[in-house]
Amino acid sequence: MVAIAEACATGQIPAEIAVVLSDVADAGILDRARERKLPAEFIPPGKFRTKLDEEAEQAFVKRLVEAQVDLIVLAGFMRILKGEFLRSFANRVVNIHPSLLPAFPGLEAWKQALDYGVRVTGCTVHFVDQGIDSGPILAQETVPVLAEDTPATLHERIQQAERRLYPQVVRALAEGQIAVKGRQAVWSN
Repeated sequence: MVAIAEACATGQIPAEIAVVLSDVADAGILDRARERKLPAEFIPPGKFRTKLDEEAEQAFVKRLVEAQVDLIVLAGFMRILKGEFLRSFANRVVNIHPSLLPAFPGLEAWKQALDYGVRVTGCTVHFVDQGIDSGPILAQETVPVLAEDTPATLHERIQQAERRLYPQVVRALAEGQIAVKGRQAVWSN
């Protein structure tokens, strides 16, 4: 979120952040948003651990509609979005994942990559669909897996790549440079 907020503030992304929402009351993202004088709000997620309950989903949708958002950029949001949320914002929800999807979807992808023994991993920006990390891929950046890597060192290098890639993709989306045809992202210049 910080990389995207800074890119918006400096004009690198021709957009503004309308609101920052979190399902975690003491989330650092809310503090980072408030430091930048951005609207920042906690919305209780409801009774489920891995997804929003119906009431929470409606609250998120209502607030995003009120804020008149054109694009929803997920950053550290660890709940599965489904149903009404995705219908309300079809092809307008993007996420970044710490692997080269479709490899290693789900939680702790950097640990999955280390455990599997791959030599290269990375990050993926994708549209969110009804599946888990299965939406159309917009862009990827590779990160080498080093012999001395630990989960922490590999995760940090992937996060560095995420901070480079995510603002680039958000900029391209804001400028209308990406179209999705089927599952393929087509970039224009």
